[in-house]
Amino acid sequence: MASTAAASAPLDDIMLAMDVVDTLRHRRHLVARELSEDAREAELIDRLREIYRGQGIEVTDDILHEGVKALKENRFAYTPPQPGLGVSLARLYVNRARYARIALIVVLCVVFTWAGWFFGYHLPRQNAAEAIRIEMSETLPNQVIALGEEIAKLAETPDAREKAASFMAAAERALSAQDRDAARAAVGELALIRDELAREYTISIVSRPGELSGVWRIPDANPDAQNFYIIVEALDTAGNPVSVGIRNEENGAIQRVTKWGVRVSEKIFAGVRADKQDDGIIQNALVATKPLGHLEPEYAIPVMGGTITDW
Repeated sequence: MASTAAASAPLDDIMLAMDVVDTLRHRRHLVARELSEDAREAELIDRLREIYRGQGIEVTDDILHEGVKALKENRFAYTPPQPGLGVSLARLYVNRARYARIALIVVLCVVFTWAGWFFGYHLPRQNAAEAIRIEMSETLPNQVIALGEEIAKLAETPDAREKAASFMAAAERALSAQDRDAARAAVGELALIRDELAREYTISIVSRPGELSGVWRIPDANPDAQNFYIIVEALDTAGNPVSVGIRNEENGAIQRVTKWGVRVSEKIFAGVRADKQDDGIIQNALVATKPLGHLEPEYAIPVMGGTITDW
């Protein structure tokens, strides 16, 4: 049978037959004119033989006949498969490496995008929200309780207990309203009260060479008046400077300082000046003492309530 013969033919003969078909396809004027009449097939074969001889190739008549026959039968022609699921799957399989690379790139992009969103945005927000929840439900309430207990043990005066109670109530209101800033501020005030109650110090007039012991100022609100201040410092029982929160009456700012000016009458100011001018030493330098458990100092001399922090 023809198919069996073609299958058992030497490879070189098959390749020559394919080349004959290719030559016929490229020389379509021969095919259109000669193959239209079966009786002139021999003449076509002769011309093909001449073409190959011109190229130095000897082709047998059997191969030429087989080539012409194959052209008629479209034996060596490629017919693209019809589109369908099978063809699509085949093409996907053939190009699997390229599609795999594309899929890997897409997956990596998705993974990195998700990781950036999760670790750079979602997780920090989640952690921050959890930190706020813990602070409002545990940390700040516990601090209010602990500070209240410490203040209750330290406070020796009604004003200290009343001031602490007002800030504890403010803290409770802020916690109920979930106002973190207000709660923090109230806890901060309670801590200041606790720290102040736990301190003991004296307030004395500064009396050292090269340092002022008093100053006077003309207030902006009343140019015809004079304000007199003695310069004082806070010292603990060991003689070390103590930092105290002082409001400057000239600008309203509160500063923590170890030295400040206390406003006094002109008479007290003149007495301090005379005491220092006598021998360079202020004999009566004590201004006030701040006992444990008290918020305010107990003054040994009359003062007028105003203070300054720079001069």
